[in-house]
Amino acid sequence: MIQYDEIRYSLNDKKSVLDELKVSLDLETAEKEIAELQAQAQAPGFWDDPDNSQKVLQKVKRLQDKVARYNSLATLYEDTLTLIEMADEAGDESLLPEIKADYKRFEEELEAQRLETLLSGEYDANNAIISFHAGAGGTEAQDWTQMLFRMYTRWADSRGFKWKVLDYLDGEDAGLKSAAISIEGENAYGYLKSENGIHRLVRISPFDSSGRRQTSFAAIEVMPQIDNDTDIEIRPEDLKVDTYRSSGAGGQHVNKTESAIRITHIPSGVIVACQTERSQHQNREYAMQMLRAKLAEIKERQHLEKIEDIKGVQMKIEWGSQIRSYVFMPYTLVKDHRTGCENANIQAVMDGDIDAFINAYLTASATGKWEKQI
Repeated sequence: MIQYDEIRYSLNDKKSVLDELKVSLDLETAEKEIAELQAQAQAPGFWDDPDNSQKVLQKVKRLQDKVARYNSLATLYEDTLTLIEMADEAGDESLLPEIKADYKRFEEELEAQRLETLLSGEYDANNAIISFHAGAGGTEAQDWTQMLFRMYTRWADSRGFKWKVLDYLDGEDAGLKSAAISIEGENAYGYLKSENGIHRLVRISPFDSSGRRQTSFAAIEVMPQIDNDTDIEIRPEDLKVDTYRSSGAGGQHVNKTESAIRITHIPSGVIVACQTERSQHQNREYAMQMLRAKLAEIKERQHLEKIEDIKGVQMKIEWGSQIRSYVFMPYTLVKDHRTGCENANIQAVMDGDIDAFINAYLTASATGKWEKQI
């Protein structure tokens, strides 16, 4: 049957990609590492260091999941081919919907695993911290920043990632001036690092009684959340710590105690703040996580080895520096200016459907092919 032949040919075309994926994943090495780590877990005294024990077990699980996912994909490939052969030989058209569904599932999972092999950066597997900053423009820019906040939290929810607000400063009349959230999930930073930059909005302003079209900007910073045992060393004498009263939502506790923390890293000029927790100690802990993450992100981006050489990058939140434009009027379109990736379904994008942009960025980064369009 022609329909079965078409799917069979498509599957055969994917075989080379499937084989290349196996090589890229280096499953043989992964299985050896699993065996070595499991041997460590069975050795006497393994649980004497609980922190290290947890890290070992987490690594075992990650490696086992990687092997299991590929094996499941390879099995799906073989099972789909077998089902095609059986249905075609019997002339059974009733299996066509099932076969089409299996092929679609195989194709999507193959692409997802292929993209994961592109996440080879030092911190790609880590959780992420995203900070939001409204550009010039008052209420309009602050409303746009809150829209982006919603977009990324929706994206995290769609992937089953956990997120937590670290800092949040309300806008004067609407929206937000700045915020920071942590997103916890496998490869969260690897995926979200593509979102670092200036995001531009074009729409008819709901805050303008004349109904004029407005352009607004917001800056998104994405940093890897890293453990304390990294090579990023922060000396106490390099820190300036300020306490202040929290602002914004928070119930009766807000503004009664100086629990909010602002930390300035003097050598780099990087400033971080946290005010969402009730205790000063918790806010300081999260602020230090954010500082460590920011310094690690700058270090990775600039390929520098010493914190003393790191200088905070000041982004101009304005026209010409945007990485992506979101146009609501006179037409609807979201376009990434680095890769040329587009999506006319702007509502879906604002609801968190940004995987196409992330995937295009990862592919372009790996191949060095950039559109660089404005």
